[in-house]
Amino acid sequence: MVTVVRSTETLEWFKSSYSGGNTTECVEAARLPGSTVIRDSKNTDGPRLFFAQDAWAGFVGALHRPGASGRLGA
Repeated sequence: MVTVVRSTETLEWFKSSYSGGNTTECVEAARLPGSTVIRDSKNTDGPRLFFAQDAWAGFVGALHRPGASGRLGA
């Protein structure tokens, strides 16, 4: 399925509840039909990454597995 997106400015962006505090490594996400869009919270006009819903669900599921830290290289 292909979703045509003319603008991501009107999307409802959200951060993980784990993104609190003064951390500088945050991403924001927004949902579209069949996909999830990710952007850098410090560069909201920068590039966006689009993930198929099943790929995003697999990624988030992996973060919830025992022993997963959610950090690269950790």
